[in-house]
Amino acid sequence: MASKYTDITAITQVIGSVYNNPALLDYTDKYSINEEDFPDDFHKIAFGAIYKLHEQNMYKITLENIMDFLSTRPKSLAIFEKQKGEEWFLQASKNALSNGFDYYYNRLKKFTLLRAYDAIGLNLDDIYDPDNIFDTKKKEVQEEWLDNTPIENIADIIDNKILSIRLQYVDDEFGEATQAGEGMLDLIDKYKKCPEVGVPMYGPLINTITRGARLKKFYLRSAPTGVGKTRTMIADAVYIACNQFYDEQFGWIKNGVAEPVLYITTEQELDEVQTMMLAFLANVNEDHILNGSYEGDEEERVRKAAQIIADSPLYIEELPDFSLQDIENKIKKNIRDHDVKYVFHDYIHTSLKILEEITKRSGGVKLREDNILFMLSIRLKDICNQYGIFIMSATQLNGDYVEAKTPDQNLLRGAKSIADKVDYGSVLLPVKADDLEALEGILSTNTFETPIIKLSIYKNRRGRYKGVYLWCKGNLGTCRLQPMFCTTYEYEILSIEDIKIILEDSESAFD
Repeated sequence: MASKYTDITAITQVIGSVYNNPALLDYTDKYSINEEDFPDDFHKIAFGAIYKLHEQNMYKITLENIMDFLSTRPKSLAIFEKQKGEEWFLQASKNALSNGFDYYYNRLKKFTLLRAYDAIGLNLDDIYDPDNIFDTKKKEVQEEWLDNTPIENIADIIDNKILSIRLQYVDDEFGEATQAGEGMLDLIDKYKKCPEVGVPMYGPLINTITRGARLKKFYLRSAPTGVGKTRTMIADAVYIACNQFYDEQFGWIKNGVAEPVLYITTEQELDEVQTMMLAFLANVNEDHILNGSYEGDEEERVRKAAQIIADSPLYIEELPDFSLQDIENKIKKNIRDHDVKYVFHDYIHTSLKILEEITKRSGGVKLREDNILFMLSIRLKDICNQYGIFIMSATQLNGDYVEAKTPDQNLLRGAKSIADKVDYGSVLLPVKADDLEALEGILSTNTFETPIIKLSIYKNRRGRYKGVYLWCKGNLGTCRLQPMFCTTYEYEILSIEDIKIILEDSESAFD
């Protein structure tokens, strides 16, 4: 049964315009026309012929071209001829309004959206009823509303309609309000017995500031290319998953209880991730591993690191092209198979697959990069809450970071709104000459080494410290970044105790 949500005029105008000017199909950032926009077979065939011919680099299409194309497709040709396709094309071409294409394109996409909701049985008569042919006043109001309402807003209205139905009949996730004092005494006793902290991450002062890697929390670490966001993330992943690591002073030292960790790489290949993991755990420069040229006992340490990793609950998933669903599926699989609780997703960015997924979800509407990245961050945070896991991810920075006075969420490339969804947000930046000049008093009166990287912490939910810098030494070749001291954004030193988190029986507690 054909849907009543069909605008024949819009269909005819769009196909006629594209027939006259196939170059319209090249404006993929503005127009997205596909088979779903045409509910009947004849219009699918008519548009499909133009589309396929244009794919063959035809920029001037004739009826002869179309008939030649259909001649190799007997079933399509039969439908085309039955509908007097040649005559229809001549009329559509003649009546197509070149200056009205945008208007009819938008109507076409809106009707596609309405059909999609109609197909799942949703009654839309209260917002748009094409069967209403007698109440002309209501008809005029509805047509004006349809023409003047962006497709995104139409989708929002319908989604709110679905939500209102859910709220009316489903109360499993929208229960009654909780009395504020309910369970408070138990909460006090719980935190007295075990403070609200997660498993420890790598490096001094980090756990004091972050309270560790906490379940149901989403952490974000951003940096320009080459400063170490991937390497420091790998360090944290390995530190959480492996029960010992090499220390320059003490040799191999125990590192508490190993926790199941998933590392999702979207850019590096497996061996690239593996060599960084080995470099961190063994404290051996990655170049030595890549060159197969070691100093002293380095090779022995690397081989032992390989065995520790092999025995650890540390898992890697490669996703060079991904959708939102792909990310969630990988996480769900590793939760099911390996009881993973800590997930590191290397980089929030767009991909061809995610662009296709979100464009399809939005009825063909092209969204800006910032909208897409924001949607990705929302989904990552939702996954944290839904599955009770910890997630850390990263972003690139925009070009403003070079001159920025305050390194915060405004520097995130693509979407500063990403930071709205994170529980902890930081920016890694190289230390500049201006920084060293401002730190001269601190460095001259203390035994600190000259820092090479500063970690700007701009967001920290349930943490005491934000709007601060952590000044770090380190070696990116070993993926080891060591915070030394902390200052305000005004370069005033802060006295912060390095609190260690000791894991006992899989529960965290302050030392």
